[in-house]
Amino acid sequence: MKVIGLTGGIGSGKSTVAQFLAELGAVIVDMDRVGHKTLKSGSETRERIVSEFGKDILTDGGDIDRARLGRLVFNNPEALSRLNRIVHPVIDSIVNSKIKEYRREGVEVVVLEAAAMLEAGRASQVDEIWVTAAPEKAVLQRLAGRTGYSEEESKARISSQMSGEERVKQADVVIDTYCSLDELKARVVAEWQKLMTRL
Repeated sequence: MKVIGLTGGIGSGKSTVAQFLAELGAVIVDMDRVGHKTLKSGSETRERIVSEFGKDILTDGGDIDRARLGRLVFNNPEALSRLNRIVHPVIDSIVNSKIKEYRREGVEVVVLEAAAMLEAGRASQVDEIWVTAAPEKAVLQRLAGRTGYSEEESKARISSQMSGEERVKQADVVIDTYCSLDELKARVVAEWQKLMTRL
């Protein structure tokens, strides 16, 4: 079994590439979704986060407001580090058990889709790093259409992440997503076929 780490900056086309890989037969583990589950009411992780960051991060319904929490840790490396120390061991445990389960089931390819995989030092969890990349102008257009962020907000998000150049240096496979969807699908299929020969 091959475990692929699929990563890339915000708006770089990760989710689209993951969708194409799923169509080709990969099992996708969305690390963002795994992270969301750890924040659910009643979980020990949620209680620790509230204890660490205060009740101001809760919605009226008592759930963690991820946008509020994000604002607290965004551009605050010390706060982000505190959050990561709480959340990452839990996420790692969940992911490791999923990988073991897929291995038992005979799954050929598992893709861990994670924006901050390299920043979080998770490269050791995977066999190969696949990076999605696109020019900043394309990313800004995608974010404006998808999130409603202003250009300033988008640029702040981009600059808070590892640079695309740094990601590419650590990549085993780079997929340039600055193309039509049909062309992108063809690029993903080509990389999948190469992967099949490596299995």
